[in-house]
Amino acid sequence: MATGHHLTTQEPQGEVMNYGLNAPHGPDMTGTHPIAVDANPDMTQNEREVFNYLLRPDDSYTENGVYWADLPIMQRIKFVNKVNNIESRRELGAFWTMFKNDPLAPIGFYMRNMVLPGAGLGLEGYVLFSIGNVKPLFQAVFPNCWSKYKVCNKQWIYAVDYLEIIGIIVGQIMVGIIGDWIGRRWGLIQDATIMFTGLIMLTASWGVTQNGWVICYAWSLFFYGIGVGGEYPMTATSGMENAVGSGKVSTRDDRLHRGRKVTSAFLMQGWGQFFNQVILILLLLIFHHGSGNPPYSALAAQWTYRVSFAIPAVGTAWLIYWRTFKVKAAANKQLRIAKAKNAVTGYDTQSLSLCFRYFGGRVLATAGTWYMNDVFFYGNKLFQSEFITVIMPSNKSIMPGWLYNLINVGVSLCGYYLASFLIDNKLYGRKHMMTLGFLMCFIFFVVPAFKYKYYTSPGHIKEFQAMYFLSSFFNQFGPNSVTFIAAAEVYPVAVRATAHGFSAACGKLGALTAAVVYNYLTTPQKFYFVPWFGLADTTGLDLKEQERRWAYIRAGREHEYHGVAVHPKHLSLYERFRGVGKDYNPDLDYKQRVEEMRGEWEMRMSERAAEKELDHEDFDDDHPSEVHSFFARSTKSPNLRGNENEKIPPMNGQNGTNGI
Repeated sequence: MATGHHLTTQEPQGEVMNYGLNAPHGPDMTGTHPIAVDANPDMTQNEREVFNYLLRPDDSYTENGVYWADLPIMQRIKFVNKVNNIESRRELGAFWTMFKNDPLAPIGFYMRNMVLPGAGLGLEGYVLFSIGNVKPLFQAVFPNCWSKYKVCNKQWIYAVDYLEIIGIIVGQIMVGIIGDWIGRRWGLIQDATIMFTGLIMLTASWGVTQNGWVICYAWSLFFYGIGVGGEYPMTATSGMENAVGSGKVSTRDDRLHRGRKVTSAFLMQGWGQFFNQVILILLLLIFHHGSGNPPYSALAAQWTYRVSFAIPAVGTAWLIYWRTFKVKAAANKQLRIAKAKNAVTGYDTQSLSLCFRYFGGRVLATAGTWYMNDVFFYGNKLFQSEFITVIMPSNKSIMPGWLYNLINVGVSLCGYYLASFLIDNKLYGRKHMMTLGFLMCFIFFVVPAFKYKYYTSPGHIKEFQAMYFLSSFFNQFGPNSVTFIAAAEVYPVAVRATAHGFSAACGKLGALTAAVVYNYLTTPQKFYFVPWFGLADTTGLDLKEQERRWAYIRAGREHEYHGVAVHPKHLSLYERFRGVGKDYNPDLDYKQRVEEMRGEWEMRMSERAAEKELDHEDFDDDHPSEVHSFFARSTKSPNLRGNENEKIPPMNGQNGTNGI
C-alpha cells in the first residue's frame, strides 16, 4: 500500500467487501509491500491500524491481534465481559435516544425486527397447539366419537395427530428445497398461502357423519401442516440472512447479536400458543353464556373452535399481502449472490453433495438433537391432559386445564426470552444452553418417574407442578431455541434451507414418536420414556466466516482455509476428532484476507473501468488513462496459489475475488 494512499478509518467496521472503494487510489497493487502487513517495516502505522480495524475487530480480537477463543480462560472471561459491557452501554444509549425522540419508537422497532419476521411462526404456533387445546372440548362434547369411539373410527381420531405431523414433515423438506431452488421470498409467500387455505378448510370442515367430519378435519390439518413445515426453514434462513448477511462479510451486529435476532423471531411461536389459549377461553365463555363449567353444548363447541381458526385466517391473509408486496429483493439477496458466484441458475446440487460430504456430522447433529428435543417438547404438550388429571383427579371441566396450560405457556415464554438474551454470550451461548437445557429436562422428568406416587400424593403435588413447569422453561431456554438457530447457521447459503428443513423434519419424527408411543403408555410409563431423549448433545457452532470457508471447500481447497471457522471452539466434537481444526492458523489467515481484499478491490475497479470504457467517458483507445494503466500493471500481483506471474483467478471460474 503506497504511503498516503490509505483507507479512511470511518468505514463501517467489518464491511470488508467495500475495502478500498472510498480511498483516493485504493491499495497499492504493484507488489511494493509484502502481504504480511504486521511484518512489513515499510508499512505506516496508519495503514497497519486500518488493516487491523477491518480484519481484527475489537469485539473479537485483543489489542495485540489475538482472537478471543485463543486467550487463556481468565483473560477470555475478562475480554468477553468487557466487550459485553461496552455493547450493553451502547445499546442502552441507543434505546434512550430513540425513546427521547419518540416514546413509541422502541415498540415500532421491536415490531419490525422481531414480530414481523416471526409472524408466520406465531400463527403456526397458534394453530399447531390449538389442536391439542380443543381436543378436551371435543372429548367433553362428543364423547361417543372422541373418547368412547362408538360412532367414530379410533384410528381416524389418532390420525388427527399423525396427519398433522406428517404434513409438517412434507412441508419442511419440500419447501426447504424450494427455498434454495426458487428463493426465500417465494417460499415465504407459498407457506402463507397454504396456511391460509388450510385454515379455511379447518374453519369450514364438515361431514355427513361425525366420523366424516373427523376425516375432513384430519386432512385439513395435513394440508395446513405443509405450510407450517415450510415456515421453519423459510423463517430461519430469511430471518438470519436479512439480519446478518450470508456470513461472508462479518459485521459487528452479526458477531454479537445474530442469535438474539433469530431467537426473537422464533419465540413468536410461544406468543402464538399464548394467544390461542386466551382466545379459546374467551370464546368458550362467550358462547357458553359466561360459564366455563360442563355440560357444554355442541353449538358452543362448534362456534368456539371454528371462530378460533377463523381469527388466524385473517392474520394469515394479511401475511400473504405483507410478504408479496413488502418483502422483496432482500429476502433473496444472499442466495442470489451465492448462486452468481458459482454460476448456478437452479438448485445447487453440487453444494448439496459437498454439504453431506464435508458437513455430514453437522447434519447428523442438528437432525439428531432436534429429534431428541421434539420428543421432549411434544411429550410435554401431549402430556397436558394427564398432568391435569394427576393434580385434579376429580375435575370434569376443561377450563382448569386451559388455565394451567396458560401458566405453562407463560413459563415457556420466560425461557424463550432468556434464551434470546444469553444465546450470543461467548461464555455461555449455544453449546452450554443446549447442554443445560437437556440436562434439566432430563432431571425434571426422571425424578417424578422414579418417585411417581410420592410426588403425585396430595402433600407433594406442588413439587410435581413445579417440575412440570420448569421442564417447559428449560426446554425453551435450551434445546428448542438452539436447534432452530443452529440448523440454519452451520450450513452454507446455497443449501441452508434444505439442511434446516431436513433437520426440522427429523425433529417432527420425534414429535411423531411421542404421539404414537403415548397412545400405548400409562402416565407413569410416559415419565420413564421421555427423559432418556435428553442425553444427546452437540457443540454449538458459529456462523462466522462460514461462506468464506465454503468457497474454499467448493473450489477443492479445503485445507488452504486457515480462518476462525475451523477454530476448535467453533467445531463439533466429531469435527475435532476428524482433525478439521488442524488447518487453523491466524497468521496465514490474516495474510490471505489481505490478499482477498486486494482481489476484491481489483475486481470492483476493473468493473468500473470497463463501464467507463463502454461509455467512452474516461477511456480512449489511443490514450489510455492513468487508472487504465494502473490496472494493467496491477495484474501481476501474488494470489492465493502463490503464482506471482499470473492474474488472481476466481476460485469458481467466475469473475470475482477467488470466490470469497
